[in-house]
Amino acid sequence: MNPLRKSTSYRRLSRRDFLKLGGLSGLGLLLSGCGLGGSGTEPAPPAATAEATSGLIATPAPTSTPAPAPRARVAIGQARSYAPQGLRTELERMLESLGGLGDLVRPGARVGIKPNLTGETWWDTGLPVPSTELVATHPALVQALAEILLDAGAGKVTVMEGLGDPLIFSRWGYVEMAKELGLDLVDLCSPAPYLQFKPFPVGPKFNIYDSFYLNGLLKELDIFISVGKMKCHATTGVTLSLKNLFGIAPISLYRRHAEDNNRSAFHDTAAFDRRVPRIILDLNLARPIHLALIDGVLTGEGGAGPWDAGLSPVRPGVLVAGRDPVAADAVAAAIMGFDPAAPSGSPPFIGGENHLALAHDQGLGTNQLSEIGVTGPQVRDVLFPFKTVE
Repeated sequence: MNPLRKSTSYRRLSRRDFLKLGGLSGLGLLLSGCGLGGSGTEPAPPAATAEATSGLIATPAPTSTPAPAPRARVAIGQARSYAPQGLRTELERMLESLGGLGDLVRPGARVGIKPNLTGETWWDTGLPVPSTELVATHPALVQALAEILLDAGAGKVTVMEGLGDPLIFSRWGYVEMAKELGLDLVDLCSPAPYLQFKPFPVGPKFNIYDSFYLNGLLKELDIFISVGKMKCHATTGVTLSLKNLFGIAPISLYRRHAEDNNRSAFHDTAAFDRRVPRIILDLNLARPIHLALIDGVLTGEGGAGPWDAGLSPVRPGVLVAGRDPVAADAVAAAIMGFDPAAPSGSPPFIGGENHLALAHDQGLGTNQLSEIGVTGPQVRDVLFPFKTVE
């Protein structure tokens, strides 16, 4: 059996059934005319102007008020594989539809790209497909993005991640990719090239941490890009561009016990986690994202990593990009079949508070589908309901 072809018994809701239910929640707005899905109906034409009578000019009938401009724009793209040329062409189209990179990438700009490289390489032998087609951002997508950035005038591009396994860059194709383009690779779990980690204040809106100690290179960037993987998560419901910033924190400073190979100090001990969602916000306040890109070409559903027993490979064939990372995550969540404004405690936000809603409330961006305009394919065109973490 093709590991990317799944029995329908695994699917939480079929696409057809999901569309039938589209009007039952906030996601129904997205699928029926708030600028994300389109209802297929045209607005009524303006009323005809009355004819002049008694030598007087009649007043034209009022026309309908134009819809307000969207608060954020998000681009959706499609890719059947990680073939380099097709990936770059689609990504260029998406970025151009968002206004291009001219106002973001200045000549000589220093750019940091943060992929999602969660896990360890020792899991690889037991996986049905490579890690980069299941749980980790694929290097081909980072390569396509880096090429576009360099062509736009970026002076230096650094790929950075807080690695739980120092072999990840080499085993998952990043060393070869970086060498080809002349990119730097930085493990954010080390302070190098500095001797110590540097303080990053969160600011007055902090929730849990008022500052973090992180690799000092994160301060020196002109542009910071989060390239997440489209997945579900037991605690946060979805893990996309915002949650991806968990990986900028050095494991050695943010774990409860010396033997922990994860950021265990970030997690709550309660069954319903109110801590992790707020730390996601704090990290995004300390190191804001300028561009969010989400890899949903080949990924996994039912989990965030091989430690989730229900994880299985799927092929959504989709990419999402936006300057507002909250909006980009909201659209990605909608593609996955979830309402990004769903109340905490409801799917997919069963294990913790809805961090997308919290981010909206704190002014980091919008998770309100009615405030987001989508370019390219619409959500209903690429809808791919995901199975949540069991």
